[in-house]
Amino acid sequence: MPISDDKHLWVSWGEYHQAIEKLALAVHESGWKFDQVLCLARGGVRPGDILSRIFDLPLAILSTSSYREEAGTQQGELDIGKYITMTKGALGGRVLLVDDLVDSGVTLERVRQHLKQHFPAVTEVKSAVIWCKACSTVRPDFYLEYLAANPWIHQPFEEYDGLRPHQLAAWVKKGAG
Repeated sequence: MPISDDKHLWVSWGEYHQAIEKLALAVHESGWKFDQVLCLARGGVRPGDILSRIFDLPLAILSTSSYREEAGTQQGELDIGKYITMTKGALGGRVLLVDDLVDSGVTLERVRQHLKQHFPAVTEVKSAVIWCKACSTVRPDFYLEYLAANPWIHQPFEEYDGLRPHQLAAWVKKGAG
């Protein structure tokens, strides 16, 4: 694993899961009670799933996308999915909105507006992320780490970004996965 500095934060699988657990603890210790977890796909899926399991609450998924320019390293226009996926009922009540990080703040702010406009049964929304960058115009309600230098965060699952189906046999054989 490369060494982290002001420009790059490298995160291992162990560090990533521990960060999610610490974020869950911060939410718990706040005393705020919520009814559902809404994660933003893709980056918020793993943290949202774990928080949903820890708090034993339903998980809803909303797809958003903005990082697709320059191999996923440059923010483009934000797209918000038309539908929220959940197994039972409709989104409502107090909702914990989960993502992996807040960078510019655009996604969190636009999703909050989207929920207010399209989901009137939602009575309160609080946000939780692992990393909050200083360059963000929005401060999440809960975050684990404030990043004053705004580094690029290299998350462990990014190793799959360049892996394609035809490469899987060699990948599995060498034990990289």
